[in-house]
Amino acid sequence: MSFGEIWRHARTLLAPVKARKIRYFGHIIRSNGSYLEKEIIQGILPGRRTREKPKISWIDNIKTRTGLEAEILLTASNDRLQWRSVVHDAANPRIEDSEGKARRGLCIGVCCL
Repeated sequence: MSFGEIWRHARTLLAPVKARKIRYFGHIIRSNGSYLEKEIIQGILPGRRTREKPKISWIDNIKTRTGLEAEILLTASNDRLQWRSVVHDAANPRIEDSEGKARRGLCIGVCCL
């Protein structure tokens, strides 16, 4: 099995995991009120961190996976149709084939209607 085949297989396994994490983010952000989960995801807990290497926050991870800024993510999560599009695009990124043509990644059960 070549590295390319392994990489393609890994991408198909990671797509549903990415989609579920991003969907969960939208679910928590849409909730009304101030909940512990929402504060953790937004990174607004009181107190200070130790002098270690800065840890990657939930919002930073979602920003990296989607390529969108926090303000756009917070706004988009309130519109379910727009959020489905964000989840789909992040879980199934556009990839280039050997000829340099952009195409969609494989859709494996996480497509939005």
